[in-house]
Amino acid sequence: MPTTADLNDGFPATKLFNQGYSYTYDDVIFLPHYIDFPTDSVNLSTNLTRNINLSVPCVASPMDTVTESSMAVSMAALGGIGIIHSNNTVSEQVSLIRSAKSHRIPFACTEIQFVSPDDTISTGDVFDSSPCVFVTKNGSKTDNMLLGFVDRVIWEGLGDKEARVSSYMEKNVVTMPNTCSFEDVAGYLTAKDVDFVPLVSKEGDVVDVVSKADVERIRGFPKVGLPSVGPDGEFLVGASIGTRESDKERLGELVKAGVNVVVIDSSQGNSIYQIEMIKYAKRMFPDLDVIGGNVVTMYQAQNLIQAGVDGLRVGMGSGSICTTQEVCAVGRGQATAVYKVSSVAAHSGIPIIADGGISNSGHIVKALTLGASTVMMGSFLAGSTEAPGAYVYQDGRRVKKYRGMGSLEAMTKGSDARYLGDMAKMKIAQGVVGAVADKGSVLKFIPYTMQAVKQGFQDLGASSLQSAHDMLRSGTLRLEVRTGAAQVEGGVHGLVSYEKKSF
Repeated sequence: MPTTADLNDGFPATKLFNQGYSYTYDDVIFLPHYIDFPTDSVNLSTNLTRNINLSVPCVASPMDTVTESSMAVSMAALGGIGIIHSNNTVSEQVSLIRSAKSHRIPFACTEIQFVSPDDTISTGDVFDSSPCVFVTKNGSKTDNMLLGFVDRVIWEGLGDKEARVSSYMEKNVVTMPNTCSFEDVAGYLTAKDVDFVPLVSKEGDVVDVVSKADVERIRGFPKVGLPSVGPDGEFLVGASIGTRESDKERLGELVKAGVNVVVIDSSQGNSIYQIEMIKYAKRMFPDLDVIGGNVVTMYQAQNLIQAGVDGLRVGMGSGSICTTQEVCAVGRGQATAVYKVSSVAAHSGIPIIADGGISNSGHIVKALTLGASTVMMGSFLAGSTEAPGAYVYQDGRRVKKYRGMGSLEAMTKGSDARYLGDMAKMKIAQGVVGAVADKGSVLKFIPYTMQAVKQGFQDLGASSLQSAHDMLRSGTLRLEVRTGAAQVEGGVHGLVSYEKKSF
């Protein structure tokens, strides 16, 4: 009769990741363990940093084609968090932070239009993203004196489109505070039988417009976890900064705007510049959580931990639009990087973010099990409704632009500082510009993705992230390296044609 030791297939992580190979997620596979709980009992709640908890392990990457206000709000509503990029001016980033913090409902419309009473509306284009146009004294969004609104239906029925707005606008504007919950707004629309209601901040600014159609759309999405809300009752929102002297001013303005966590955005984080920025941030704002990186080795991680980081971002050259490994010959396979960095970070209680290489739910399962507390998503979220940019058609497919922050196009806007190239005479690209197919709303595909992750954890016999980490370190979970043929066999193969739908 074989003993328990004889039945241990595969290898423990300590042995597999100490043989001199750099493994990606696709290179390794976990062996299934024992199931004694249902899928829905898997708990995906986790730590983003030492002091910030999330109900789902999802972080939107600070890229200018991934995370601005709309993405940050939707990710927080799902229980994750978005990190708003810094490839912009300080005032632009601050505005994005304030916009995200002012919402408690995922964006219903992308742009609110304003006119003055003396204006005329000669074209219906102004109604493209909203059921109405608001009227303020100066026709400006920053003018807090809301005088009325123009309903699209009323405008379409006008005989004279050159008439002044003041002659037909609706003056009795009923508003609701932007702090209202989704159910409060939905209940109001039903009770009053109105088509939409504007949400205003305590300063009187119109923050959003929610219509009955928006309510039905949002109610149609599946739920994931509790929303990410801070002590102030507002959504948790993060932001990135660089390591230049001017970023100290940016940091101060972001803190004033209410940012909850800051990511120091560098492709190679083990530098004197980042260490000094970490120490400055923790000295000036001791209550602000600071995430350092990017790192891929234990030595890099230890330096930033000693500098005072509250979280670490792991990955170098593993993103779908990143060419750092190809151009600079440095980096590491992401599976190996996550395991190695988490091994040293765990001793100091520092959560890590697996950044890069995520293209399916299986990659998320592997990243989290190998020691990550959250995964950062770039291409996984690009192309979604909430990602910045407009959809275009390319070869018959509806797509959005997606570019690496190391691409020459992004560098011209300032992201070259991320690669310590802002002072260089010649710019060397470490990323490309591409396009990603329309994925629909993150409010739909993230919940389905998280359900798939739960199924993966169930197969591993791990009912939580902490349980998976403990099982990995104890050697209970075993892994093997997959050959190229095994990787082919593990995917769709042998078909003349097929249609792949995850949900």
